Amino acid sequence: MTYKQLLDEAIKKIKKAKLEEVVAKLLLIHYTEEELANIYANLNKEASQEVIKKYNEAIRKYVEEEMPFQYITGIQNFFGYDFKVNESVLIPRRETEELVERVIYYIEDNFGDRKIDVLDIGAGSGCIAITLDKELDNVSVTAVDISNEALEVAKENNQKLSANVKFKLGDLYEPVKGEKYDVIVSNPPYIVDYGYIGKTVKHEPKVSLYGGADGLNFYRRIISESRDYLKENGVIAFEHAYDTAKELEKIILGVYPNAKVTLYQDLSGYDRITFIEVGEIDGKL
Repeated sequence: MTYKQLLDEAIKKIKKAKLEEVVAKLLLIHYTEEELANIYANLNKEASQEVIKKYNEAIRKYVEEEMPFQYITGIQNFFGYDFKVNESVLIPRRETEELVERVIYYIEDNFGDRKIDVLDIGAGSGCIAITLDKELDNVSVTAVDISNEALEVAKENNQKLSANVKFKLGDLYEPVKGEKYDVIVSNPPYIVDYGYIGKTVKHEPKVSLYGGADGLNFYRRIISESRDYLKENGVIAFEHAYDTAKELEKIILGVYPNAKVTLYQDLSGYDRITFIEVGEIDGKL
């Protein structure tokens, strides 16, 4: 069977299932270990039996089980790094890359070369914490997660990518009691309970998706408890749903009335990232 025949059959099945056709190409790239341009240049090349077997099984999982292709391959690229992913962790997305990029810029612009401490709440695969550790020389990064299964994946990525993140198990700030940080960063669960999720998203861990009746439960907790964990003039950086920025700002100003709140749009023009510069923390704000 040729590459063309493999692709044609896969696309036909995916079309019928009303899923994303591009996945047929992504999976073929993965299992042939060839660039797409090389595949197209050799469409009449006979595929090996091993490639045919693995590819057809991957297409079956995608079409019949609606499993995300990242879970099928076990890999998702994030900020140029290949992260291991499975059904214990959320699949890293482009919007989260933008959050990390904003945090890197902020640290470089505001802290210079000074050594700083960073806390990532909701580590998942470790993509945020590990990327910050890899991209910045002056940070000491700690990441927490309530899921032991997720932390096992994050620790594997930490080792594989030669990073130095400290991972701790527990709910929000519980594992880091007594510690203080210059930067707190989080992409917490923010889908409204019982809200719509895509066909393939159903495989992702529910604990990483749903954030209460309005999707803001975790933001309330992170913000309200942050005073005990932020250093003077610290900053909190969030990714959030595109339609909750105004309500999130109300929550922020209810705890930090003098904070500087900066909202950023993602590449699609949606409100997606909020930075909170809290200023001095004297217990009376």
